[in-house]
Amino acid sequence: MSRRIFVGDIQGCREELERLLDVLHFDPAVDRLEPTGDLVSRGPDSLGTLRLLRSLDAGGVLGNHDLQLLRLGIGEGGASKRVTFRDILAAPDRDELLSWLAARPFIKAFPGLLLVHAGLNPTWSDPVQRLTGLDPQAPHADAEFATSVRYCTRQGERPRRDFPPPPFPFEPWFLHFTPPPQLTIVFGHWARLGLVRRHGFRGLDSGCVWGGQLTAWIAEEDRWVHVPAARSYAGGQEG
Repeated sequence: MSRRIFVGDIQGCREELERLLDVLHFDPAVDRLEPTGDLVSRGPDSLGTLRLLRSLDAGGVLGNHDLQLLRLGIGEGGASKRVTFRDILAAPDRDELLSWLAARPFIKAFPGLLLVHAGLNPTWSDPVQRLTGLDPQAPHADAEFATSVRYCTRQGERPRRDFPPPPFPFEPWFLHFTPPPQLTIVFGHWARLGLVRRHGFRGLDSGCVWGGQLTAWIAEEDRWVHVPAARSYAGGQEG
């Protein structure tokens, strides 16, 4: 039976991704790999991560760090000292890799599932319609929300900062978003919060790049699989 295997934020941790795939006995002929976004940045091998995912015909969605790479690729935006894109931008296959990455959507719909990097605005009646077709190289408020939100109000307003936790009425976005019955929303982006196992929600960012774990969730089995990070690759705060 084929499996939909969702993987939390990889962020250039290619070694951990390979170990996770081994533990899962991943078979690209029948299984489908669906990362939650933030494939690159801060980890030791963003270039190798993209090459591996492309070779496996992985799916997935775009995260905020992926957008940063794509915009750097066309000469826009800037990278902080903590992100590691030089190897990708200098690679002989950079154009193929960036084109592959840019083809990832902001949201993916599956039977009974939605996949997004960070979260959904509680005011959106049709998130798929709101996010489908947006250009990843052109800033857009909806794309920014979907790839960056952690806290918001019931009206979709975000705080200026996510840490320390902002006061009420700001709460984790998934406390304000009510999915239809029998729909599960899969997301990443929030390593500090950790795994989310709530009815209707699966949050998969277990902070691999910070020295935590790389986590997979197998939808058909509702099963979680983890591998530990070899070490902490990043310092400071998540973002």
